[in-house]
Amino acid sequence: MSSKDRPQATARAAEIVREYGPFPGADSVHGVTHDGQRVWAATGASLIAFDPESGEPTRTLAHACDAGTAFDGTHLYQIAEARIDKIDPVSGDVVASIPAPGKGSDSGLTWAEGSLWVGQYRDRKIHQIDPATGAVIRTIESNRFVTGVTWVDGELWHGTWEGDESELRRIDPKSGTVLERLEMPHGIGVSGLESDGADLFYCGGGASGKVRAVRRPKGLRS
Repeated sequence: MSSKDRPQATARAAEIVREYGPFPGADSVHGVTHDGQRVWAATGASLIAFDPESGEPTRTLAHACDAGTAFDGTHLYQIAEARIDKIDPVSGDVVASIPAPGKGSDSGLTWAEGSLWVGQYRDRKIHQIDPATGAVIRTIESNRFVTGVTWVDGELWHGTWEGDESELRRIDPKSGTVLERLEMPHGIGVSGLESDGADLFYCGGGASGKVRAVRRPKGLRS
């Protein structure tokens, strides 16, 4: 049975607990990540870091950033067209670059288990790749368009966005089976996705220019 034919988990309403932005000079938000203290939002021409408590921007790095963003504990990783740049967040310098697996059709990006995980939007796939070379280690299939990607407590979540419908989905990392679905309000899209490692997901809001904090549910675990 392909991932497209598997039974679907029942959707629950996503609980949006806070909105951030739009930010000055930024018309849209693509990727998002969390460095343990700040949230970073990829806005197309610059990466903007903001304090999740105050909502105030604290740092801006001029850098092409049209899709997913990740943080490995030291460096930022940013999809920029057909490549993924490794960025020193202190200096803003690009210290390395690797090819993106989708060659420009990539979406979400996250760091987990020593690897980068890259969403492929229309291909409905998530690739685990070697952060040093870009080589694909394995591929997980979804049954919806894949936007943002994140891991938290061993759980793999990804965003979807088709038309005016968007969800956060927890999927089985081996089979791609959908285990949990959080449905965003109609017309609110999810471009990027990242967990804070605890109780919140941060969701890029595309052309709204906003980042939304969504409560991570604790009721269903398998």
